[in-house]
Amino acid sequence: MIKYNFYATLLDAYQNYLDAEATYNKYYAESDKYSCYDEYEEQCKKEFIDKLNRVPFDSEAADKGTAFNSLIDYVNSKIKPEDMEFECIQYNGCNLIVVKFNGREFTFDKMMVLDMANKYKEALSQYRCEKVLPTKYGDVLLYGYIDELMPMAIHDIKTTGNYSAFKYRNNWQHKVYPYCIEDVNEFHYDIIEWKSSEPKYHVEIYHFNPTVDIPALTEHCESLIEFIELHKDLITDKKLFNEHEKENAIREC
Repeated sequence: MIKYNFYATLLDAYQNYLDAEATYNKYYAESDKYSCYDEYEEQCKKEFIDKLNRVPFDSEAADKGTAFNSLIDYVNSKIKPEDMEFECIQYNGCNLIVVKFNGREFTFDKMMVLDMANKYKEALSQYRCEKVLPTKYGDVLLYGYIDELMPMAIHDIKTTGNYSAFKYRNNWQHKVYPYCIEDVNEFHYDIIEWKSSEPKYHVEIYHFNPTVDIPALTEHCESLIEFIELHKDLITDKKLFNEHEKENAIREC
């Protein structure tokens, strides 16, 4: 029986927590924002436990990325998300699309949107994938939603205000999704860096190597299991421990 349910971006969030010391030394060691590393680490730990518990959080940057991804899918599928409004306008001679989402408005260049959408015309959008990963602590169900699944590659659309080379190399999506799909080993992060003048495009490409990546994925999941078992009294999301499935199985007996 499956003991744990881990979604791909949860593994990314755990990696961010593991990288807390490196992040602190790079961005905050010389600033006055935190009195010491321990204070920063404690905040990172709280934020990650909130992530485990699916505590809602408010982020304009995350909303902008969600709005953009949904707009791309809407152009191709013609299926309008229920929680968004779209409006075409003209401003200073430019054709723009305004997206209203979560109490915010985001404006995107229409030609940029159409160019991006055209790349994924033949893709399966928001494709759910899953596969069981055996670990020494029991089976883990890995799952997630692929932004754009193409015949030869998996594409994940990222938006960011500041990009540096290989920004997503420590992410786990490019290991989880190919592990689940099996016959598609190439993974692309298609990145839009928002600039004041015009967006810049970047691509990071990774190739899944089962011999190397499956052991790494297993080790990362086992480390996450050790963390959540150590902090089990703080974790309220039963789905993480596959509790809903266990309860259903008991009721069916």
